[in-house]
Amino acid sequence: MTTAVDGADEDRVVDAVHELLATDQVSRTLGIEMVSARQGRASARMPVRPNMVNGHNILHGGLVFTLADTAFACAANSFGPAAVTAAADIQFLRPAYLGDVLTAEAIVRSRSGRTMVCDVTIRCADEVIAEFRARGSLLGERRPE
Repeated sequence: MTTAVDGADEDRVVDAVHELLATDQVSRTLGIEMVSARQGRASARMPVRPNMVNGHNILHGGLVFTLADTAFACAANSFGPAAVTAAADIQFLRPAYLGDVLTAEAIVRSRSGRTMVCDVTIRCADEVIAEFRARGSLLGERRPE
């Protein structure tokens, strides 16, 4: 479960998530940006561009997964020690199309030891596109660059 934090801690969370995304070349390339972040929660969005659609003229499912995984990373890393995806599953519910803007909302559901579970809902406007569930694993302190 997430715990209540004061304003200074919330600022630290947002700063840590911004720092994480600032060095994330994949997110930058795909135009993924953070909408919000607080401890155990994050929201990110991604526009669907022409170079993202597949042969069916819909958004490639791997990019939906990438958006969800990025939102997961922001929520999972809001607690401090570096966390990575250990396993994940996605259910695609409907396609997304060129010009759509997708939003992924991540919520850490549980944390125990070095493991956490996080759910991510991906939407286009009010319509759910996909549901993603990930198990995260803590790596420990971030390594210096």
